[in-house]
Amino acid sequence: MLAALHDRDGRGRFGGRARLGIPGNADDWASVARQLTEGLVKGSERRGALPESMVAFLCQDPKDGESARDVMERLRPLAQLLRTACGALDVPVIEALCISDGRFWSYCCPSEQCCPSDGTPMGLPGTSVLAAAATYAGLQIRGSLREFRARLVPWETAAALEQESALNAVSMALIPRILDDESRTAVATETLDLAHRVMRRFADSTSVAGVPGVSGVPAVSGASGALSADLRDDELLCHDEAATLILGLQDRTTRDRAAEWMEGDEAGPALRLWRALARRCVGPYGEHAAAPLTLVGWVAWSSGDELEAREALAMALGADPGYLFARLLHQACNEGLDPESIRRCLRKERVDRADAEVIASSASPVDADGPSGSASASSPRVASRRRRKPRSTGSAAGRPASRPSGTVGTRRPRSTADGSSAPEAPTRAGDGTGGGTRSRRGVGRHGTKQGET
Repeated sequence: MLAALHDRDGRGRFGGRARLGIPGNADDWASVARQLTEGLVKGSERRGALPESMVAFLCQDPKDGESARDVMERLRPLAQLLRTACGALDVPVIEALCISDGRFWSYCCPSEQCCPSDGTPMGLPGTSVLAAAATYAGLQIRGSLREFRARLVPWETAAALEQESALNAVSMALIPRILDDESRTAVATETLDLAHRVMRRFADSTSVAGVPGVSGVPAVSGASGALSADLRDDELLCHDEAATLILGLQDRTTRDRAAEWMEGDEAGPALRLWRALARRCVGPYGEHAAAPLTLVGWVAWSSGDELEAREALAMALGADPGYLFARLLHQACNEGLDPESIRRCLRKERVDRADAEVIASSASPVDADGPSGSASASSPRVASRRRRKPRSTGSAAGRPASRPSGTVGTRRPRSTADGSSAPEAPTRAGDGTGGGTRSRRGVGRHGTKQGET
């Protein structure tokens, strides 16, 4: 994580922050360092204040057989890359710390008295003034980043083999349809319908079980509560369903439409579904997790949970560093932007699509009924508008003599005072010219009188 520092009137303050998961491949560290640094510095510039300096935090738990000091030494090249990237933008890193297994080291301080080689122990959890203030305010401790990640990492159980087999089978049938322009829309509709059914299943299971929660999100406390909630969701989602959804979300348009489930009663079940799908991206389908992980990050951010949002988006970029949607959301979240601007865009897309569907459904009977029936009246009107100009110049001689000479070529035959346009209507309708619309209006206006007489 990078934290920007500002100096205003001799008083220091924290600015923006940028956080990204540490890639497992050291070859990616240089590009990650540049991306993180440029995003934070340019975001600060857009807000009107270039940072005077930076503080870098490298946080990672030891792997099996690795000590905390080994982690510090292994991440030293990454710390140097961050310092170099910040220096290239004229923003020095005044401190770079490695935090691992309850201890921290400084990459900038060479003094053994200040920063011993074995690291400095951190304070016990829950003993800080901040922790006491949070307890007094009633804030709930939500768990560590490791517990967050545990809810999103792919399975490594025996069920992972069954899920991988389902992914293999579904991909053989679904991917060719996604790549075909004619069937892609049908696949998108099927994917979203299935996702909506599973979300409803999740919401119903929560209400039936009597589990308290908000907007379909079960209330959990600690790692055990989160684990039990995730296990309940996993039991409600079949392997074939998960495979169909994972592969269907690889289509960008389908994923964007799924992102519209971001607020209200839809957000909770959607978040649970995207978490469950991220856990099902097993084996060689690890890169497919970028889509559901990005949706987890987006819904969490839209719901006000920046902590889970940052972690999920960082994991999405870990699964696919080039996933543009995750990169944009991660940068926006780190820069402290308001997600409401994105929500407005997605709401507008949803409304526009609904309006287009209504228009399409209302226009479909015209094609089915042809020229007969009342629904077909709109078709001649559309055609007549395109042909009005030739009609107004080519048939002026056949108009009634009672029309004033100044009205030749105008669009208002119904303005005649003697009603003589009614007999002329069949001629105009039958000559194939643009007068069809005008004659029909005349018939509609005068025909009632003729029927009454």
